[in-house]
Amino acid sequence: MARPTVSIQQADFDVGAEVLALHADDAGVGAVASFVGTVRDRGDGGAVQAMELEHYPGMTERAIESMVEQARARFNIRGVRVIHRVGPLALQDQIVLVAVSSTHRHDAFQACEFLMDYLKTQAPFWKKETTADGSHWVDARQADDAALARWGVTVGNVA
Repeated sequence: MARPTVSIQQADFDVGAEVLALHADDAGVGAVASFVGTVRDRGDGGAVQAMELEHYPGMTERAIESMVEQARARFNIRGVRVIHRVGPLALQDQIVLVAVSSTHRHDAFQACEFLMDYLKTQAPFWKKETTADGSHWVDARQADDAALARWGVTVGNVA
């Protein structure tokens, strides 16, 4: 059975196994670029103790798959794997993996960065951080919107 391109899951993931599977059956791959995001101890609201991510099942996967298709149209890539975790997460837990294979490094790096910029701004996830003062929802950051805009994509317009 073929691996999905996009997975939304509560379980952790094995970065090495995912990267290996991305290029295992493709001798044309000359580069794999990947990004792993983790839960850090600081947020906009101070010292973070834990995080929780929520999403709309079905809609989230479709939105990310649509952006993967845009990445395929923009860059010469051979494979993509996106895993995003949801549910409660502890400090240093892995949150997200974006891995992209290509014939050459330039396209792999760019497509990986393009997809991460999208995930930070357009994917339908909601993040709640827990601090000593309680829990609060995290608002979108203007810097993330600006990162996406450099690709010619504006917030709310990913077509």
